[in-house]
Amino acid sequence: MNINNLFFHINYCNMRQADEPWKYKAKLTRTLDHHELLLATGGKGSVVIANRRYNAQAGDIFYIPEHTMQSIESDFNDPLYFISVHFCYANVFFSDNNWSVKSEARELPLSSIKKVENIYQINHLFWRLVSGWYAKLPGYEFSSKALLQQLIFELYTNEKVENRNYSVELKIESVIKYMHENIDKKLTLSQLADMVNLSPTYLSRAFKERTGYSIIYFFNKLKIDKSKELIIDGDRKIKEVAKELGFGDEFYFSRLFKKIEGVSPLDFYSNNVHEF
Repeated sequence: MNINNLFFHINYCNMRQADEPWKYKAKLTRTLDHHELLLATGGKGSVVIANRRYNAQAGDIFYIPEHTMQSIESDFNDPLYFISVHFCYANVFFSDNNWSVKSEARELPLSSIKKVENIYQINHLFWRLVSGWYAKLPGYEFSSKALLQQLIFELYTNEKVENRNYSVELKIESVIKYMHENIDKKLTLSQLADMVNLSPTYLSRAFKERTGYSIIYFFNKLKIDKSKELIIDGDRKIKEVAKELGFGDEFYFSRLFKKIEGVSPLDFYSNNVHEF
């Protein structure tokens, strides 16, 4: 799953806090047709996800995928309090100047439980999201979706950090730095793998896990991003831009540009450069 393509919709948010009288069932069992993120904020209890029980403590974040049996059980004397966001998502793509949407029935690449007691950024994002949803100020739906996207990105990258091989991480960063420094060259997977003393297969897999893209696609994307700057800011012809970025074939560059951006370089120029 490439999280770069995900578009989120918030169904609703929920809040059960210690400063309000407890008026909920001690046990709530249900199966939802959407996803849920739940942050325990106090009290005692447990959360059951797909028949697996987790003790809930303040600072724990639970991810419950759609169509998954869940149960929230609260201690009678010290009730469990939490905030939650209920959402769904789809894959959104832009190619050949057209948008396409693909609904996703898969789980997000998140753990069922995440302990984030010492991670201020994640807690802060969650509170801002739910508080903004409840406040219902103008533009709250847009801002809430932006915060949800950022929250899921933070959770996703936090898990990656915990499971990360830092030696490989540094090598991937070296590869990206080398790409920037040699954006006008032709680079191959084997060449880059030799540079960081990894096998091509291992580097390819690790790079995609870290960035969401294959090495060659990522490098081509860097080139296309740079080409947009050159097309807009300079007076170069398309052929000159292609040559400056290491493309010997202007027509291959144009096909690649359209594949990534959805429009040809010439159309991009016409749409963005206006002479007076």
